[in-house]
Amino acid sequence: MGFRMGIVGMPNVGKSTLFNALTRTAAAQAANFPFCTIEPNVGEVAVPDARLDTLAKIAGSKQIIPTRLTFVDIAGLVKGASKGEGLGNQFLANIREVDAIAHVLRCFVDDDVTHVEGRVDPVADAETIETELMLADMDSIERRLANLARKLKGNDKDAHTQDRLLRAALAALEGGQPARTVAVDDEDRKAWDMLQLLTAKPVLFVCNVEEENAARGTALSDRVAEMAAAQGAGCVVISARIEEEISQLDPEEAQMFLDEMGLQEAGLDRLIRAGYQLLGLQTYFTVGPKEARAWTITKGTLAPQAAGVIHGDFERGFIRAETIAYDDYVALNGEPGAREAGRLRVEGKTYAVQDGDVLHFLFNA
Repeated sequence: MGFRMGIVGMPNVGKSTLFNALTRTAAAQAANFPFCTIEPNVGEVAVPDARLDTLAKIAGSKQIIPTRLTFVDIAGLVKGASKGEGLGNQFLANIREVDAIAHVLRCFVDDDVTHVEGRVDPVADAETIETELMLADMDSIERRLANLARKLKGNDKDAHTQDRLLRAALAALEGGQPARTVAVDDEDRKAWDMLQLLTAKPVLFVCNVEEENAARGTALSDRVAEMAAAQGAGCVVISARIEEEISQLDPEEAQMFLDEMGLQEAGLDRLIRAGYQLLGLQTYFTVGPKEARAWTITKGTLAPQAAGVIHGDFERGFIRAETIAYDDYVALNGEPGAREAGRLRVEGKTYAVQDGDVLHFLFNA
């Protein structure tokens, strides 16, 4: 399991340049005019994790298979999108299908790159998109509430749950707050997620700055960071131009380039880590002579469900999980050493898998 992150933003903020860099493809046409992205471009990237290389070296794995992350580059949005302006309807449909939103904001000044509203104000841009999503959600909720009326008369339990959750979301939206601010109980989480409200999706603000400001950010990106903190959202500073250049280099050249720019790591790494934190994701590993592989799960996932990420039969026939913490696996030079030192644990169905666990599942076929 990876996750799908939709890259959104106003036209000409660097969305497609960032997408091209992240996916190392030219699938998205990056050009200086609105709506150069007409269809949502989809690209998969390997999630970098140095732990996987370490585990593979210890186990002598012939193949290394990282987990993968999907980026979706979605057409630029303008004011009035909730009423169909620009490519609004398409934008709204595409964004419903992603797990989180990476909202790219223009935090650079460049007279050669036009702004659809003739000014550079990332906070105002963020508010424009948030407002359009809120208006779209309100319209959707009102229509859905009307359609639920007949089922409510029939005392349909699911209908009553939907009605209650939709009204809670509507109250928040009418109060000027996105649906993600609504407190949802665990027992309602599945029903809430099925509503697919646009403003319920987690948001990560991506500040696109000039190359020379990639390490420290700018006054504009500082304003975005303050906004993100107030909303409980994520925020990263990236130079799409730098990421584009790095994507054309081999690993050694890329590291030299980063060092020259005063950067410790590529923006892709920061973006993925922020996305994982935003969605509450973590990684576990399976390791052997054939392959070392990373798997993504949500925090708190129990062992049987973690096994199900590999194959449904693993979850259905789950017996137990042989578990070694990553640090123990490395310190004791692999499974034999961990087993001999008593650091290999046998965990059952109630075990919540931890980040970095090295697991071997036993199951009934």
